[in-house]
Amino acid sequence: MAATFINGTKIADDIKQEVRAEVDQLRKNGVQPGLAVVLVGDDAASSAYVNMKARTCEQLGILSRKVVLPSAITTEDLLREVGKLNEDPLIDGILVQLPVPKQVNKHAVLEGVDPQKDVDGFHSGNLGSLLLGHETLVACTPLGVMELLRRSNVQMEGANAVVLGRSDDVGKPQAILLMHANATVTICHSKTRNLAEVCRQADILVAAIGRTALVTKDFVKPGAVVIDVGTNKVSSRAEVERLFGGDEARLSDFAKRGYVWAGDVDERSVREVASMMTPVPGGVGPMTIAVLMKNTIKAARRRRGI
Repeated sequence: MAATFINGTKIADDIKQEVRAEVDQLRKNGVQPGLAVVLVGDDAASSAYVNMKARTCEQLGILSRKVVLPSAITTEDLLREVGKLNEDPLIDGILVQLPVPKQVNKHAVLEGVDPQKDVDGFHSGNLGSLLLGHETLVACTPLGVMELLRRSNVQMEGANAVVLGRSDDVGKPQAILLMHANATVTICHSKTRNLAEVCRQADILVAAIGRTALVTKDFVKPGAVVIDVGTNKVSSRAEVERLFGGDEARLSDFAKRGYVWAGDVDERSVREVASMMTPVPGGVGPMTIAVLMKNTIKAARRRRGI
């Protein structure tokens, strides 16, 4: 039997409706939540993401501020701009859109964000609190994955969970969140020996390694739940056909745009063995923005002691 696709778009819409209700209640009590997004340079993909976040804020009644800065900016000048937002009483959440230009010290900038306004959950203070199990702001993508699992009634307690990828923004916090949910967690990466064999032990497999269709059915235990965090651009028609066969929707997308998005999971083969899995697009992606909005409300409440 083919795996059931987890509809991330639907679950994200449910979360947004919950956020909208919270925003309405806060505004009745005189609190207007605000989110500032800092965009450095004119990268088209980053600009599109920022605009999407601004539109979502508008839909949910959250004050949105976009700060656009030149690509030649120095770390010091960027830190000054972040400092202004730290002091701004109208702003509850600050997000610095990544990637930043090479001359900018990314880690210094992320550390420069007030931890109370760090809705991306990247500040070392928030990561440390997450590790210790304290209430904190958590990175949006791994938190979104947890929402997908919970709202799909996936049993995490006692499950074997494998996280494929050890990045600071997804892999590491994902492993900690699963551990806090009482799963037994293994982290894999590019240097893991017998990678497919290790992944096959998983009841829950989270793929976040950034390699197109790396995870085939040989990596997946029958009946496992597979969460695909990967977003890889495929710009070759031959590769699209290899990955998706005669999928007319994918081929049509490719004809229009010259590329399609594919995950770290080989959807066609893994669907034969998994019980549930997330598609790309329409799985984890929509959750990231929905959880960002949820984090903004959380930051607004925490700042005011609500």
